[in-house]
Formats: sequence, C-alpha cells, structure tokens
Amino acid sequence: MAAPTDQRIAVPIDDPNADTEWNDILRKHGVIPEKPPSPTPMIEEAILEGRRIAHENRLEGKELDELDALEDEEDEAFLEQYRQKRIQELNKLTKKSIHGSVYPISKPEYSREVTDASHNGPVFVNLTSSLGTNVESRVLSELWKQAAKEYGDIKFCEIRADKAIENYPDRNCPTILVYKNGDIVKQIVTLATVGGVRMSMLDIDNLLVEVGAVDAKDMRVVKRKRDAEEAKEEQLMGKGIKSGNLKHATADDEDEDDWD
Repeated sequence: MAAPTDQRIAVPIDDPNADTEWNDILRKHGVIPEKPPSPTPMIEEAILEGRRIAHENRLEGKELDELDALEDEEDEAFLEQYRQKRIQELNKLTKKSIHGSVYPISKPEYSREVTDASHNGPVFVNLTSSLGTNVESRVLSELWKQAAKEYGDIKFCEIRADKAIENYPDRNCPTILVYKNGDIVKQIVTLATVGGVRMSMLDIDNLLVEVGAVDAKDMRVVKRKRDAEEAKEEQLMGKGIKSGNLKHATADDEDEDDWD
C-alpha cells in the first residue's frame, strides 16, 4: 500500500484557463500549467501599428491636383514632400512610357516582338478567340487596351490564338501569357480564375504586381485600389441609408395602422 504522501488526489478543475483563486493555487503547486499570455496586447499593438502606417501613407497614390486640394488640411512641408515625390514618379514613368497601345502581332513576328523583347522587360500576350461570341475574350481585349494606355512602360501584345498555335482550342481563349527573359513565367487559361467576365483593371494590377512588372506601391496600383475601397464604402453607406429609410417607412406604416 502506498504511503499517504504518494497517493494522487483527484483535484476538481472546472476551467483550467479561468482566472480564479482556486486555479492560482493549482498553478502554484504545478497541478495545472501556467496560463498562456493573453494575445490582446499584441493584437492591440498590431492595430496601432497598422493605423500609424495607414496615417503615414494617407497621401500615397494621390494625383497632384488631389494633393493641391488638401492644402488647408495637411502640413505644407508634408504636402510639398509628396508633391516632389509624385513629380519624380511621373517624370520617371514618362521616360519609360515607350509603348502606350496594344501591339497586334502575327506568327512570324512573335519571336522578335515577344520572346526577344522580353529580355528588355516583361511582355504580356493575349491569345484571343476567333469567335465573336466569346465574351471573355472581348472583355480581356478591352482591358488590354486600357492597360496598355495606362502602363505605357509595359509591352502588351495581342494575337489570335489559332494563328499563334495551330489548332489551339477556342474553349481555352482568352489565354494570357507573360514572358520575362525569353521564358513564359505566367499562364492564365480563360478568365475563370481572375473574375471571369467581371474581370477588371484591379485584376490586371494584381497580375502586374504578381509577376514583378510593377511594384505594389506603384501610384497607379495604389490609386485604383484606394478608389475601389472608397467606392465600396460609399456603396455600403448607401445601402445603410436605404435600409434605414425602409425601417422608418415600415415603422410609419405600423403607426398609421395603429390609428385604424
């Protein structure tokens, strides 16, 4: 028979993580493990850091006219710093903008205009459908035109898929090919993974950033993302107002019914 001091006693434990005097006693004697530190301080610190960064970068992506409109709200020296930064970015883009439109190419030109040209910078190719009924292909062609215009420093090409690759199935159109240093680094078959017929310039921006064609902090990327977020907020606010009006209208109807 074991000595009394060697016998293990079953200690009642309701919740080992609860902050109770009983649990403190049990932790002191090693019956239950120490309570892990609360993540709350770390979460609060991360939130504060996020707010600090957002405040510091609040002028990122704003055009020169937008900066001028903030003269009465922002510190003059801070605004001037961003003006000079934006001017430098615009000058840099102007010098690099050597394209500005989509290059329609043929198969004999493909090697020179795409493969070889990709040694000087990324080249984006849109393999289009031969059928006018392919809605996704039409959507991408329009986005390609807009992207080529906005990103004049990047080369965008377009060729009918069956002209580039013999017997290429139309069901795989449109197909996006991204070339860098002579190799294909990204391939997207149809728009199913990038929004389908709802694909937008935001998706084009994401693609450009993903393959390293532009930086995530590029003013064009930042501005479009910010504009989209603001539009979404306005839409949500609008829905809230409509919902509020509907509730008021319903309440008024009920009040009127009470008098019947």
